[in-house]
Amino acid sequence: MNFLDNPVLAKALPDAILETLQMVGISGFFTVLVGLPLGVFLHVAAPGGLRPMPAAYRILSDIVVNITRSIPFAILMVSLIPLARFLVGTSLGPVAASVSLSVGTIPFFARLVETALRDVQHGKIDAALVMGSTTMQVVRKVLLPESFPALVAATTTTVVTLVGYSAMAGLVGGGGLGKLAYNYGFQRFDTTVMLVVLVIIVVLVQAIQLVGDWFGRRVDHR
Repeated sequence: MNFLDNPVLAKALPDAILETLQMVGISGFFTVLVGLPLGVFLHVAAPGGLRPMPAAYRILSDIVVNITRSIPFAILMVSLIPLARFLVGTSLGPVAASVSLSVGTIPFFARLVETALRDVQHGKIDAALVMGSTTMQVVRKVLLPESFPALVAATTTTVVTLVGYSAMAGLVGGGGLGKLAYNYGFQRFDTTVMLVVLVIIVVLVQAIQLVGDWFGRRVDHR
């Protein structure tokens, strides 16, 4: 069977793929941009960290990160529609959906970053401190380089998670493959559309994972 004989797939599938890639790209960029420094701060400010800040750590870790991560993404996505409308001028489309995708995954990625930094050997950190390195120098020259393979793995996991979240975003006007699967595959009982969308999502996830694993091996010099 030629899937392109299906008019829905022939006309709507290319745009749906591009919208999904757009959502994942935009939200992935802002997730790393905000989540990386947030994760570094959580590690540095934690009890026993390079510069403990108990009050700030508790506020960010227990209130901001943990509470945001505990909210189901579907509920978070709907509740952030007014914020998306305020920031981008609309609540529909992949750009608007990227707002809720970013907010939902930044705490998740920040926690992965904190965990990756925590696994750096303390002996290397102590050696840098003994040589007179400042906190920022330890972060830039020891923590980040030593945890880089783990950070690549964390980024890969986050991007894969974003692909799944982007499918849910399609149910509330975000567009992409999720919208295509719901509007035509589910509501119109078109199993061909549903099957093709599922295969594309699986292929996309596998491709991201393979690239992430390959790059992680390239940068791991341990």
